[in-house]
Amino acid sequence: DGAWCAEDDGRAHWLEVDTRRTTKFTGVITQGRDSQIHEDFVTSFYVGFSNDSQNWVMYSNGYEEMMFYGNVDKDTPVLTEFPEPVVARYLRIYPQRWNGSLCLRMEVLGCPLSCESHPERGRGGGGRQLMKVVNEECPTITRIYNIGKSSRGLKIYAMEISDNPGEHEMGEPEVRYTAGLHGNEVLGRELLLLLLQFLCREFQAGNARVRSLVTQTRIHIVPSLNPDGYELARQAGSELGNWALGHWTEEGYDLFENFPDLASVLWAAEERKLVPHKFPNHHIPIPEHYLAEDATVAVETRAIMAWMEKNPFVLGANLQGGEKLVSYPFDTARTLTQTPAAAPHPPDYEDAPPELQETPDHAIFRWLAISYASAHLTMTETFHGGCHTQDVTDAMGIVQGAKWRPRAGTMNDFSYLHTNCLELSFYLGCDKFPHESELQQEWENNKESLLTFMEQVHRGIKGSVKDQQGEPIANATIVVGGIDHPVRTAAGGDYWRILNPGEYRVWARAEGYNPSAKTCSVFYDIGATQCDFVLSRSNWKRIR
Repeated sequence: DGAWCAEDDGRAHWLEVDTRRTTKFTGVITQGRDSQIHEDFVTSFYVGFSNDSQNWVMYSNGYEEMMFYGNVDKDTPVLTEFPEPVVARYLRIYPQRWNGSLCLRMEVLGCPLSCESHPERGRGGGGRQLMKVVNEECPTITRIYNIGKSSRGLKIYAMEISDNPGEHEMGEPEVRYTAGLHGNEVLGRELLLLLLQFLCREFQAGNARVRSLVTQTRIHIVPSLNPDGYELARQAGSELGNWALGHWTEEGYDLFENFPDLASVLWAAEERKLVPHKFPNHHIPIPEHYLAEDATVAVETRAIMAWMEKNPFVLGANLQGGEKLVSYPFDTARTLTQTPAAAPHPPDYEDAPPELQETPDHAIFRWLAISYASAHLTMTETFHGGCHTQDVTDAMGIVQGAKWRPRAGTMNDFSYLHTNCLELSFYLGCDKFPHESELQQEWENNKESLLTFMEQVHRGIKGSVKDQQGEPIANATIVVGGIDHPVRTAAGGDYWRILNPGEYRVWARAEGYNPSAKTCSVFYDIGATQCDFVLSRSNWKRIR
């Protein structure tokens, strides 16, 4: 059973923690023995401190040693905050009374003195204060804006990083990182705030890789999509929060699963033989019932959808927690429909599980997922298994969402079927709200991955579609042979299509124009291949 237990029931036992540095201790959290059989927990204790593990000073109220009161059962964590913080290296717990055997689980609260000035940790909302600092440090490459408000009226802040913030540049792809869909998954929020600082400072320092990324890419970062949920989780803190507190929005929505289920709509149309002539397989329209005022849609979801439609995003990722892997579409599992001509089932037949439907871009999604997982310092170390079950990623750190946790109406599926953007989910670890002391190591674990993934937007083909007079053609369709999922040009006629290395036959089509085709090659090195099209006017209308 999980706990520290004394060898006997004598009162001379103590549990000592060495923090290996000078630390400001602020409290402890105690819990009983993790056991289905025993009911063991400590009900009262003294606390001592030392700088050398030899000379100990007991915590006192100025007159006598101070008794702290612990647990009343084995499961509930009890927070004990010291009336005044104590600076030392070692801490000891001296149990005085207990129930059953002398057993204890414990967390120590404190901060190495060097980390107390860490910016922004635990501050409210969407990280506006730190964004303001970054904007003041790098005013020429950053812009703060908001994509909408939460149900409680908190603004959902975003920061753009680009060499020309505030405008879309022709030929420059747009990437987004979001976090905090679930307010209690705080690590993603903190990593994105650190990423903002890193990009700003490294750009100023002349880091060639960062300068190339910022000048050739328009980057959008939203650290907290669910600020209401984050405020709930933040008030409880890392130690006393749980898997549910702050997970949903104020109105009770799980934002990640609150989008229109376009995959099921597409598959139903396919079964009726309506695709692609009567029903599109890309940029699928949002069902009317979903847009109704009384629809069960979070205000945050509406804001995110409007933001996704306003900007020509090419690549995106949402940072979550509770597992350590990269998940890619489809998240929806396709159910097998019965046909009248189907053969009768044998007596021992069991219902088949839902079919695993891959996207037309399955190989590209796997490349993108591997680009993050393989650059992460620990994500592919799956020999410990997953957070809750055995490893589901075949020791690669990546998995298709529907294979792992089938869900309909996710942000990733919606992004793929309604826009040009390939969206993935990064699950950063088992602990959704780690201690501040772990943040630096988590940043080191994820820093290279965050940069590598953004660079993948420059893999594939890019170009423009214009008419013979040189005017851009918006909403032209770019079709890649062998991949049944076209993309559309942006308002300025420019487009981007992430592709794996290889040779592709590519067509450009637009209403009122003759289609054009050419062969475009994609190479292993980062850098999209230029593939432009000029379309001539069609006389089809006149003939018709």
